[in-house]
Amino acid sequence: MNDVVIIGAGPAGLSAARWCDELGLDTLVLEQSEKVGGQLSLVHNPIDNYLGLHADNGEQLRARFIAQTEGCDFDLWTNVEIESADLKAKRIVLKSREQLQSIAIIIATGLRRRRLGIPGENEFAGRGIIESATRDREQLAGKDVCVIGGGDAAAENALLLAQVCPTVTLVHRRKKLRARREFAEQLHTNHCITVFPESIVRRIIGSDRVEAVEIERAQAIKPFQMAVQGVLIRIGFEPNTDFIRGQLTLDDEGFVVVDSRQETGVQNVFAIGDVANPLAPTIAGAVGAGATAAKVIASRLVRS
Repeated sequence: MNDVVIIGAGPAGLSAARWCDELGLDTLVLEQSEKVGGQLSLVHNPIDNYLGLHADNGEQLRARFIAQTEGCDFDLWTNVEIESADLKAKRIVLKSREQLQSIAIIIATGLRRRRLGIPGENEFAGRGIIESATRDREQLAGKDVCVIGGGDAAAENALLLAQVCPTVTLVHRRKKLRARREFAEQLHTNHCITVFPESIVRRIIGSDRVEAVEIERAQAIKPFQMAVQGVLIRIGFEPNTDFIRGQLTLDDEGFVVVDSRQETGVQNVFAIGDVANPLAPTIAGAVGAGATAAKVIASRLVRS
């Protein structure tokens, strides 16, 4: 029996664990991945908006978070897969068949990149499909590329790729870009970038590496193929809430609905970080939410 089981070891989960330790709670953290930090490893840009701290990238901030939790008295299990969770009973069954019981559960499972679900998306990962223009653009220097998405991330990556690629085609499904105005203006004035609105990439084509994409445009009679040697997909994120569907109230996009204490509709079940923050998923918000949940749980256990 643990006081608290935290599911997820990103910034929110680590913050909650750090605070639980300080408040004297017996805590176990479960992380599906081999290493902690959540999406931080995917952040390749400098982080300047975390008050009081600068990091060159997410990996550097991850290392600092880990260093601050060293010496804390909580258990951390990585490479853990959950078979099922009964949130009302506060019982978690792992795929190893081990059962865990606790007084409170904190869900800090974060987000995952939304996928297109089209042919070629899996096959060409790392073989023409890149993860980040900041990190990987030199792989595509001198090559024609396709960026899929219409938000800030897609626009920013397209602009970065245009610095080293002769042509960049930005494909997005809406009439207007969702990216902020300054990004949109730069896209439309950059001679290397072509924007295809109301368009969908239907498949990614190639033999050993990416060679083309098939695009369906609203004003075109039929789909057409465009030769490219690289693809970058930025169509947003979705919350990791599949394993709790039917047990908690989720919004239309699958984010956990919580109150000001980070508590869900099930008593002593909390959700923190990006998985419960569709409006402003930030590192700072995740860290703060972790502290809030830990303090609420500690205050209840003291009273009981």
